[in-house]
Order: sequence, then structure tokens, then C-alpha cells
Amino acid sequence: MRRSSLTLAIAIAVVPGFAHADDLLQAYNLARTSDPTFAGAEASNRAVKENAVQARAAMLPQISGSVTGGESISKSDSGSTTVIDPNTNLPVLVSGNSTTTSRSLSGGLSLSQMVFDPAANARLRSSRASGKASDMTLSAAGDTLITRTSQAYFNVLIALETLNAAESRETALKKQFDFASKRLEVGLAPITDVHEARAQYDDARANTILVRNAVDDAYQALREITGAPVNNLMALPDNFKASLPAEGPVDAWVQRAFENNPTLAAQKFNVEAAEEGISSARAGYMPRLYASAGYDVRKSWTKNEVGGVSRKSDGMSDGPSVSLQLSVPIFNGGATASQVRQAIAQRDGAQDQMEATRRGLERNTRAAYQGLVAGVSTVEARRSALESAQAAYDASLVGLEVGTRTVIDVLINQQNLFNAKQAYSKAKYDFLQSRLLLEQSAGTLTVEDLADVNRMLTVPADKVGKTAAATTAKAKKK
Repeated sequence: MRRSSLTLAIAIAVVPGFAHADDLLQAYNLARTSDPTFAGAEASNRAVKENAVQARAAMLPQISGSVTGGESISKSDSGSTTVIDPNTNLPVLVSGNSTTTSRSLSGGLSLSQMVFDPAANARLRSSRASGKASDMTLSAAGDTLITRTSQAYFNVLIALETLNAAESRETALKKQFDFASKRLEVGLAPITDVHEARAQYDDARANTILVRNAVDDAYQALREITGAPVNNLMALPDNFKASLPAEGPVDAWVQRAFENNPTLAAQKFNVEAAEEGISSARAGYMPRLYASAGYDVRKSWTKNEVGGVSRKSDGMSDGPSVSLQLSVPIFNGGATASQVRQAIAQRDGAQDQMEATRRGLERNTRAAYQGLVAGVSTVEARRSALESAQAAYDASLVGLEVGTRTVIDVLINQQNLFNAKQAYSKAKYDFLQSRLLLEQSAGTLTVEDLADVNRMLTVPADKVGKTAAATTAKAKKK
């Protein structure tokens, strides 16, 4: 079965009063304790697990106690009557109204115990299976929390790198606009070059504003999960090399997913619970036997008063009782047959849902694996494209200075360089996310997998891309 460290393990403890996170693991630890979606999944799991406790409680002895007290007063006109004088124990003839006051107090303990009730046993088994399904659903929610956190974190990094590229593009286009304007003044460039440079520069300024907004939104999306501001993120270095995990071919990953994926496991337990639901419904045809025992005590007081002469009496009774109650269903209007058909339909629906989950899991696992394989080549190709775009842009700048290239050529190459930076940044983090998604599909995703990815993030996010730019600037000065 899948490794269990995901749902409980925390790789780095959350420090009390911690206001922000520096790396991916710390962001996850904040999310683990603050994400409302995961907290809701935990609460749902606790609620479902109580069903088994309640089902078992119905099979255990039920003990109850009771106390009852009462008083009654009755009056009547009795005329003349003979009563026994309580003082002399002699008969006395009295006349007048008769008042009788009666008081009673009773109490008891009763115990009942199920002896034979197949429906109750089936309900317990069904509740336990549902509890296991809920555990697997919670485990899947834990997996999803990892990938949600990583995706939100990577989205911030992509947005930051895009902003860095946008600001660099804006600065470069401002220089090109100034350069074209000066050349126009001395008659070395047409007015169209100035208009083109100005249009590109204005577009870059507007794009930078949009990208800054995208950065803010990405930060807020991450904070929505972590519940706290996340700053000073760590990113991949410029020389990142993508490589495939060594766990085997795609069929091995699919088989691993069938065995370990918690969502599929939850569906299997749902089918098991539905099967027990059929047993519970069919138990409606079977007899039920319950035993009960009790002990009751009753105390009573009576006072009768006639013509000023009163007479009192009291009594007490107590004793145990034991009984067996056998209930045999004979006919209930076809309700039991309907309940059986309903339970069978629910079981069939659970099986269909499990099969749909299984097929979707196979497709998703294969897609994640193929995406990871393609990601290795994509990252390398995007890096090569970035290097080529940078070289083409640098060459166009040199060509512009010596008169072999135009301002429009430089602007085109600048746009190509910006696009290449965006594509490379996205390819890097898409690869890391695909790696985590593959582990998630296989049901083997743990915090340690996130720690492996975190160890690759070694550069402050605000430094990414600037090393290469500085190297290019030094080369141009030489």
C-alpha cells in the first residue's frame, strides 16, 4: 500500500508566530495547518468515522433508569359511615365529606441487549467500510494539498520571472525608442522607426503593469491556501537540468496507481459499504431477538379522612423482571423488497463509479508520465530557444550600431526574447509539477517528494534570470 507519511508528516515544524515562508516546504507547512479546504476534509472524515461508533453502540447493552412520582386527591360526600378510630381502634360512626389522598413513588433500572439482529451487524460493517473510504478520501485530500500548494508556489515564481522579463523588455525598448529618436534628429532613421519603437515601448509599459497585477494575484492565490503572507520565495537556478525518475516504465506507474491511489481505494471501500447495505436491506426478512431485564421498586402512601377521623396506610413492592422479545416480519407492504432493490442499485452505481475512477486514473497516470517525459525535452528545448533568442537579440543590437540591422529588427528580436523567457520559465515549473502529479496519480506522493523538489529551489526568486543578463552585459562591454 501507499506510504502513509503524507497525511501526518510535516517535514519542518511551523514556528509559532511565523509570518511568512521562504521555501516550498515552509509554505506547505503553513497550508497543512491553515488551508480551509483540507480542514474541511478532516472534519468530514471525523464525522463519517462516528457512524461506525454509533452503529456499534446500538449493538451494546442499553441501560436506562427511571423515577416516577405522583399524587392524587379525591373527595366525596359519604353521609354517615363507620370508620375505625386510629387512636382507640374502635368503630366510630361519623358523617361528612370523605377525602382520600394517595401518593406514590416508583423507580427502576432496565437493560436491553441485542441477541440476534443481522441488520444491525450489516450496518456496522457498512459504517466501517465507509469510514475506511473516508480515510482514503482524506489521504487524497492531503495529496491534493501538496500539489495545490506547489502549483500556487510555482505560479508565483513564473509570475515573478515573467515580471523580471517584462521589466527588462520595457527598459530595453525605452533605450531603443531613445536611440531611434536621436537617429531621427540627425537624419539617420526614418520616422517610422520612431513610431514603431514608441508603439513597442508603450505596449511594454502596459504589459509590465498587467504582469505586476498577475504577480499580486499569484501571491494572493498562494496566501489563500497558506493563510499567511508568503515572501522571499526560492526558485530554480538558470542552469536547471530536468531528469526522469528511475521508477520504471509507464505500465509500472499505472500498476502502482491501481494498487496505491487513495481515490480508487476510497471507491473500493464505497462498493464494500454498498454491498453491506444490501445485506442490511435483506435482513429485513429475518427475525430479530432482543433480551431485556429490569428491577422495579414502588412505594405508595394513602390517607383517608372522614368527619375529622383520618386513616393512613402505605405499601411497597419490588422485584426483577426478565424477558425475551422475538420479532418476526410477516408482511410490510413490500417495503423490504423495495429497500433491497434500492440497495442493489446503489451498489451498482458505486461499482460504475469505481470503474470510471479506475479508467480515469489510468489515463491521468499515462498522461502525467508522458508529460514528464516530454517535459525533459521541453525544458532543454526552451533553454536552447532562450539562448538563441538572447544571441539573436544581442546580434541585432550590434548590427543596429554598425548599420546592418534596423530598429524594427531589434524590436522583433526583443519580443522573441521576452516570449522565450516566459516559455522557459513555464517549462521548468511545469516539469516539477508534472513530477509531483505523477506521484499523486500513483498514490505514492509524500512530503519527502516535496522536499526533493524543494532542494532544487536554490536561488532567491528575485535573482533568477539576472545572472544571465549580467553575463551578457559584461560580454557587450568587452
